[in-house]
Amino acid sequence: MKNLKWIFVLYSLLAIAAMASIGVAVSYRSVPFVLLAIFALIVIMGFGFKKKKEYREKGLLD
Repeated sequence: MKNLKWIFVLYSLLAIAAMASIGVAVSYRSVPFVLLAIFALIVIMGFGFKKKKEYREKGLLD
């Protein structure tokens, strides 16, 4: 864990929060909130994968 990339920790925590919000939305039976949470999850994971690709191309990942 010598080369911890904090941006990836942030993206993963945000993705976990989005997944948890899907569960909360389902429990409230709120379809718009479920769709919003799914959209947020897709966007957050997309940004994470995009950032990982940038880091890999720059040679910053081990």
